[in-house]
Amino acid sequence: MFWKKKKMHYQLTQDKPLNTPIRDLSFTVFDTETTGFAVGSTDRLIEIGAVQVEGLHVTDRTFQTYVNPERDIPERITNLTGITEEQVANATDAFEAINKFYSFIESNGSDSWVGHYLAFDVTVLKKELLRCKYTFDEPLSIDTLDLIGFLAPSWDMRDLQHYALNFGTKIFRRHSAVGDALTTAHLFVELLHFLEDRGKTTLGDLADITRPVNGSSVFHR
Repeated sequence: MFWKKKKMHYQLTQDKPLNTPIRDLSFTVFDTETTGFAVGSTDRLIEIGAVQVEGLHVTDRTFQTYVNPERDIPERITNLTGITEEQVANATDAFEAINKFYSFIESNGSDSWVGHYLAFDVTVLKKELLRCKYTFDEPLSIDTLDLIGFLAPSWDMRDLQHYALNFGTKIFRRHSAVGDALTTAHLFVELLHFLEDRGKTTLGDLADITRPVNGSSVFHR
């Protein structure tokens, strides 16, 4: 059966000039937690967390919501994340949770999404919306792994805590969506300082660093 997908409507800042200084940009750093990694089939979203970065500063503006996955949460995921069946039983569904997340982004005038291994989190949102017969246009998207790859190309691990420790940034509660978003945000700001020291100070510079290489990047307009 074929059906027409509807667009998820939201208003994000678009088409910023590439010479816009990074210090003048607003970033929404976010993370998701799920029941597992098979998000294209059986696994579902259980939490979204986000924090706002303005220029080179992590703000105190955060977002967090649990999501009812409409399925059980495996014991190993509860042990990892601390999220229980009871916490999500009366939570909103994925579609409404993503709407709330977009409202947070809109209210902060965001220019870009940021995440650590962002491709996974973007896939989670896309799959949940697809289940509701919705799609959306990605805003500018920056993965901290791309920035790390530029600054330290010999590093090949993906572990967020590993990078936070090596770059000397704060580590918040692990495997909590808002905790990992905060850790990523502080790591991201530190990476921006390193980039600035190398003369990378504009949106265009970020675009060059995160431009698709073998289709791996998720920097989009």
